[in-house]
Amino acid sequence: MKKLLAILGMITCMIGLAACGSEAGNVTGPVSEEEAVEFGEQTVNSIYQIYSMGAEADYAENEVAYNGIQSFAGAMSDIGNYLGTEGGTVEFSEDETIIRININGSDHSAVAEIVLDDTLAYTSIATNVNYSTGEKMEKAALNTLLGMGTVFVVLILISLIISLFSFIPKLTAKKKEPQKAQAEKANDVVAQISEKEELSDDLELVAVISAAVAAYEGSGSTDGFVVRSIRKAHKK
Repeated sequence: MKKLLAILGMITCMIGLAACGSEAGNVTGPVSEEEAVEFGEQTVNSIYQIYSMGAEADYAENEVAYNGIQSFAGAMSDIGNYLGTEGGTVEFSEDETIIRININGSDHSAVAEIVLDDTLAYTSIATNVNYSTGEKMEKAALNTLLGMGTVFVVLILISLIISLFSFIPKLTAKKKEPQKAQAEKANDVVAQISEKEELSDDLELVAVISAAVAAYEGSGSTDGFVVRSIRKAHKK
């Protein structure tokens, strides 16, 4: 029932402002400043009632209202206990009206900024907490430390990754050593086989030459001489 009354109150306020705007004195926009401030205060109080009832989800289809309620809910952790509104200011332009309402709280004060278009329809609602200079400096310092800390952590990780690159050649070398040993062993085997083949060829050649010399000398045996070396004759 309270939620329904809050909604009806907001609608009634908008209709009333639109209807009496032309009759009010000192009008510099669609409505007077007094009416705009009153409308803004009613809007903030209605948002607080919706927040207190936990009925934010009921306004999920209305993007502007839902965002405004969420902004107010996020500010309440710093505002503390809601102590009501205390006037505000109005800024008129050609196509919109900006209403800033002062909010009192037990911990911090805040300002609710309500923006209306030329038909007095909501275009945005946001709540901004008023922090002291010391609190702002503290937040700035924390943000700076967080940013610098993140950068240093990333740089340290990059340095560690780069340092690991030095182990890659060592691991590659360890893998290549067995392959190199196997290749050298294979080369030794090939060399031994080649030497045996060359020695076998030389012995056969010696036997043939020895037999030829024995036949030339008319001897049936090669026991009487020994072939010391074999040289290729150079013909002129």
